[in-house]
Amino acid sequence: MNDVNPPRAADPAGSDGAAAPAAVSSPVVPAGPPVSDLEARHAELSDALLRAKAEAENTRRRAEEEIDKTRKFAVEGFAESLLPVKDSLESAIAIPAATPEQLLEGVHATLRQLSAALERNKVVEINPAPAARFDPHQHQAISVVPAQQEPNTVVAVLQKGYLIADRVLRPALVTVSASN
Repeated sequence: MNDVNPPRAADPAGSDGAAAPAAVSSPVVPAGPPVSDLEARHAELSDALLRAKAEAENTRRRAEEEIDKTRKFAVEGFAESLLPVKDSLESAIAIPAATPEQLLEGVHATLRQLSAALERNKVVEINPAPAARFDPHQHQAISVVPAQQEPNTVVAVLQKGYLIADRVLRPALVTVSASN
């Protein structure tokens, strides 16, 4: 006889169709260092982490202290360079019978001292020449006047401005020529 269905091996589902339980095997763990070595390594790394955190905190604190000192004493050099100017003014006041010529000479000397002190501390005048191009970053236009020069140029300087290390401390007050 011809069998349509060839003989089968044992049915894993069993005769009732339920799956037969598979043999349970424990996972294979590769051989590695003993647990005590891992715990020691963990403790070592934890200690290193705590030390690194403490060092970072100490560095941050030292940097903040340095910034505070810098802010507190930033004007020390500038103030020191102004002391001779103050001394000169006090000397001028101390002379009771000074002539106007002596006072004027003293004022000029004191102005030179002040200018030198400002220059040493990188404070530079903004004093644009007439007909210089108006620069809104360094000049403040007080008024616009008709003038016989190119539009948007400085006609007159009413008050000098100042830069400190390329930063505008005070803009120059100027009048500007009107556009035609």
